[in-house]
Amino acid sequence: MIDIKLIRETPDVIRDGLRKREADPTLVDQILEIDVKRREKIAAVDTLKNERNVTSKQIGVLRKEGKDTTEIQAAMRSLGDRIAELDKEAAALDEQQRAILLSLPNMPAPGVVAGGKEANAVMFVAGDGKPPVFDFEPQNHVDLCTKLGLIDYERGVRMGGNGFWLYRGFGARLEWALLNYFIQEHLKDGFEFILPPHLLTYECGLTAGQFPKFEEDVYRLQEENFRFLLPTAETALVNLYRGEILDEKDLPKKMFAYTPCYRREAGTYRASERGMIRGHQFNKVEMFAYTTPEQSEEMHQLLIRKACRLVEGLGLHYRLSKLAAGDCSASMATTWDVELWIPSMNEYKECSSVSNAMDYQARRGNMRFRRTGEKKTEFMHTLNGSGLATSRLIPAIVEQFQRADGSIGIPEVLQPFLGGVTEIRP
Repeated sequence: MIDIKLIRETPDVIRDGLRKREADPTLVDQILEIDVKRREKIAAVDTLKNERNVTSKQIGVLRKEGKDTTEIQAAMRSLGDRIAELDKEAAALDEQQRAILLSLPNMPAPGVVAGGKEANAVMFVAGDGKPPVFDFEPQNHVDLCTKLGLIDYERGVRMGGNGFWLYRGFGARLEWALLNYFIQEHLKDGFEFILPPHLLTYECGLTAGQFPKFEEDVYRLQEENFRFLLPTAETALVNLYRGEILDEKDLPKKMFAYTPCYRREAGTYRASERGMIRGHQFNKVEMFAYTTPEQSEEMHQLLIRKACRLVEGLGLHYRLSKLAAGDCSASMATTWDVELWIPSMNEYKECSSVSNAMDYQARRGNMRFRRTGEKKTEFMHTLNGSGLATSRLIPAIVEQFQRADGSIGIPEVLQPFLGGVTEIRP
């Protein structure tokens, strides 16, 4: 959430930020208009309450003097009714203002350019800057995984519908090897391992910045209390310290979680996005950090390097892109994507988005810290990054490491988790 004081003091800065994100800048005017009315109501209530306090004291004096206070008391009852009415009006305006504030996306960080996907900038390409070339006609991952018995797409759809698949045999082992590889690397770097709930409350989505705008993107339980299946472990981890105040000495906090992720993925897929490229359920290891504002940028770069290092460890060709403001998710001030080369699609697909929300999520979840020796509290910064998502990795591994005879090489870092197996053969 954006600080209302910042909107009052620098409305043009907020308008410019919304334009960079291709969002509606007139929302600022709506907020300020409501804010003026709300503050007028609050000021009127304060004035009337002060008048009531002064008159109440006068009534006490008059009673001691034996004077009739009937008319004054009647006027006070009328004044009380007016105060209650104004309080109600102020509360309604406060709710209107909060609703718009919750809908505002985060402001782009310095250096984030305006625009959408077309304005994204490629910052680095692995190897010689070009994707690998085959000396034979390569196959796509759907055909390869089917022939090798790694993925059962047909039965996965039969069980869950479109957008689901089923790992089988060595395919399941390969998936689990990837997860073990990620977990091992994060533990080496001193990250705390978390296994969070998969069902979350509405407040979790609100703190993450996914609600109220993106409520339709999640799978919701049909019951009286709003609970939903997490779309990413970030939604759980960002709520770990909701409503709490940490000590400065305890920051930064670095953690990671493994969860399946469940997403409605509304809309239609492109024909090229078949197989595992886009689905309603996939596995992911998510990195997360809580920091002070001063630690924020350094942590962001650390998470970016970690995501790149995981891909490099697998020997996969990839690139690193910095997203334009309009392509960053609503909660994030800046995002860098790690993108894998998928030969059959002739394009790069994101396997990790590493983002800095700065204090946006912390304000929504009231997550603060206190500096050593200080009484005042400040909002923390929150950061997240996939470390990594497997649904893009297996297609990349299968396609990039395929051979002319239909076999697939296994990345060396995964072999210890697969009993030393070095290849998958038809």
